[in-house]
Amino acid sequence: MPEATIDRVWNVMLVGVGGQGVVLASDILAAAALEAGLDVKKSEIHGMSQRGGSVFSHVRFGPTVHSPTIPYGEVDVLYSLERIEALRWAGWARQGAAVCYVDHVIHPYGVKAYDPGVDDEIARLFGTTVRFDDHELKSLINAKAKNTALLGAVSLLVPLPEQAFLSVLAQHVPAGTAQVNETAFAVGRQIGAAALGGRTRQEVSHVE
Repeated sequence: MPEATIDRVWNVMLVGVGGQGVVLASDILAAAALEAGLDVKKSEIHGMSQRGGSVFSHVRFGPTVHSPTIPYGEVDVLYSLERIEALRWAGWARQGAAVCYVDHVIHPYGVKAYDPGVDDEIARLFGTTVRFDDHELKSLINAKAKNTALLGAVSLLVPLPEQAFLSVLAQHVPAGTAQVNETAFAVGRQIGAAALGGRTRQEVSHVE
């Protein structure tokens, strides 16, 4: 496989709620970057995952990466498996950054509903938005593979070849689920491509 050629460090933050597969998704993304011949650093926090708390992971890749932690305000792509988590972590994104998120809702204890307009606010805060309709997504793929579907869209926004993801996917997903996850990844790329309207990665990355 030809190695990816990029001239800077790319920063992807993956967030969600415990049990949604954020850590697995970050493992796949990091492995894909390694497969593409890049230096990779990753860090994650998932101590509250068993109690339904926030989970987040930093993945950084490029020619040389010195720290596993993304500086505040430097996220290029925010990946979120839950709607309000996308809003919660938006401040970490650079101006013009992209967000890929599922409009799934997991209400914190004591909260019965979110304020209306959350999706509009997320779109306002980012240069590029790829929103997955949770109900539609469940009709297209196995619900347990939503994390992989979202990676499919992210793969359109980062300078890594599609084949790098496909080469490492089966090594990381649970045994017997490779085909399910490959299908989800392909569906995610289709949804992402439709949302981006044919824009190239370079065009998206320069949106301000």
